Amino acid sequence: MAFRNRGGRHLVRIIGQLVLFFFLTVLLLPSPGSLQGQSPAKSTRKVMVRIQPEFPDFFKNGHFQGHVIAEATVLPNGNVTSVEIKSGNPMFAAYASKALMKWKYAPAAAQTVEEVTFNFNSSE
Repeated sequence: MAFRNRGGRHLVRIIGQLVLFFFLTVLLLPSPGSLQGQSPAKSTRKVMVRIQPEFPDFFKNGHFQGHVIAEATVLPNGNVTSVEIKSGNPMFAAYASKALMKWKYAPAAAQTVEEVTFNFNSSE
């Protein structure tokens, strides 16, 4: 009798996990309407003010190296409103993002998305 009850509870738990997996999958899939609101295509606006990211001594002394590729959303007036890290070494992502938020681009007619690559090298 105890064996049948355990099997029933096990089946209920598996079904519960499958239902949870299904709902999480549905929630994480982009809806067709959300694809229309994507940010503008990548551009190459001129950088007017370029701030280099901080490279802390503990990274230099440890001879850590890496790169970060980020996308900056830039308003028509040239101010960076947001930064999205696309790839690279996660140890340096916050430093790259903080520096990129201080950049100033040349004015343009519309908001653009600019791709920037930061290289972190202890020999520089």
